[in-house]
Amino acid sequence: MKNIKIWHNPRCSKSRNALNLLEEKGIDAQVFKYLEESPSKEQLIEVIKLLNIKPSELLRKGEDIYKELNLKNETDEDKIIDAMVSNPKLIERPIIIRDGKAVIARPIENLEELLK
Repeated sequence: MKNIKIWHNPRCSKSRNALNLLEEKGIDAQVFKYLEESPSKEQLIEVIKLLNIKPSELLRKGEDIYKELNLKNETDEDKIIDAMVSNPKLIERPIIIRDGKAVIARPIENLEELLK
């Protein structure tokens, strides 16, 4: 299986589980450590389109920065995207991209469905 990319946070157990599943299946995924190298606005917009969700649905609402930036009541999707680019910790994880489709591997079954 080619062209699989994972937006990965090594400190996240869900992200590690997704990467382990890929490795168990013999899939050599391209690992993008998005906390070390923040995605560009264009990259984030593309992933949101592949996920077929609104930007607000990609936010990690339990993060302190989410509360600090008062994103709960933010309706401007462009501002939400800018917030995620500036603070990649806000991006839900892990995201797996394959053949023009993407899933958030929470739960891991989402990844298994993508691999079928």
